[in-house]
Amino acid sequence: MQVLKSSSVFSTPHFLHFPFKPKSFIFLLYYSSSSTSLSNSPLLNYLVKNLGFTETQALSIAKRYPNVKSFERPQSVANFFRNLGFSNAQIAASVRHAPQILFADVETKLRPKIKFFQDLGLVGPHLGKFLSRNSALLACSLDKKLNPSIQIVKKVLGNNDNEDVIRVFNRCNGFIVRDCILKFSRNIEYLESCGIVGSQLSRLLKRQPRIFRMRESELRNLVLRVLDMGFSTDSRMLVHAIHTMNCLSKQTFKKKWELLKSFGFSENDCLDIFRKTPGLFRTSEKKMKLGIEFFTNVAKVDKNVLVSRPYLLMNSLEDRVIPRYRVWQIIKLKKLLKKEPSFLYILDYTENEFWQFISRFKDHGEELLIAYKAHRLHTSSSSEEEEEEEEKET
Repeated sequence: MQVLKSSSVFSTPHFLHFPFKPKSFIFLLYYSSSSTSLSNSPLLNYLVKNLGFTETQALSIAKRYPNVKSFERPQSVANFFRNLGFSNAQIAASVRHAPQILFADVETKLRPKIKFFQDLGLVGPHLGKFLSRNSALLACSLDKKLNPSIQIVKKVLGNNDNEDVIRVFNRCNGFIVRDCILKFSRNIEYLESCGIVGSQLSRLLKRQPRIFRMRESELRNLVLRVLDMGFSTDSRMLVHAIHTMNCLSKQTFKKKWELLKSFGFSENDCLDIFRKTPGLFRTSEKKMKLGIEFFTNVAKVDKNVLVSRPYLLMNSLEDRVIPRYRVWQIIKLKKLLKKEPSFLYILDYTENEFWQFISRFKDHGEELLIAYKAHRLHTSSSSEEEEEEEEKET
């Protein structure tokens, strides 16, 4: 007590204004002593020396398992993973994400689940890469979670392509780990009731698996927002609109809406554009802006055409639009055709159809090919790669 009095920090005037309440202060003293004792924890030392953990990482696990004395099981687990080809970094990542697996029985708990994933085609380095990111799956029940979930996913996908299954697991393992299988099934039923079935449902699961683990009320609100914009449950664009609305925050969606209006498109025009090509709103603002500027200012395409055919703005300017426009200009300049095709007409050609179109001009074919290829080569280095907005967490 005498020590406290001699301290300037704890002298009476200062102590009365000390920012912590007495109980909080006592807790801090306890926490500090607890952390100090854990710093000498055998488990902490094991994780640092054997698995390459930092002390901070090891401390968080040592707090959860303060009474570990034997390391026979953790060593058995680590050896098991090493024999499967896991690197030390992958073992450490697996344990950080799901510390409980360090104390699991290899033969009864881990090996059957590893076989489950190997049967899906995850072998060699692919197994370590996948499970180091999704190790919480190894803490799930094989019979109650893993097997039922894979059956549901395969049923929706409509095929036995294990790559698609792994892609879904990679992007959305939460519906298994967090015991959301019932929610997942109910959301499938609701989407099917909205007319999203077959290949559309499969595509949505591959592209936006997080939609399937939403709260049912949240999913219904999302669909309602889309229906309020004029979509119907029998529209083939409904699923694309749901995908887009879930990808983008309301703020980002509004910014792109306002971008269209800044070019003179009316509210109804914007609505028509979204109804016809919802995916356009998933492209970057930069791509939308440059596309509108090129079509209206350079190619002299009327805005009404873009309203009726907004998919034109989905084309890559660098790889498709500008190179073909360059070829079209040469054809016009040299009057190679009595009746010139419209630029939009040749823009709709598939790549093979476009090559066949060029090959008709035998005397100028090489010049046209050079113009086409050279422009693509020149622009590819500066091509924008931001085709889609980052998906927001749901």
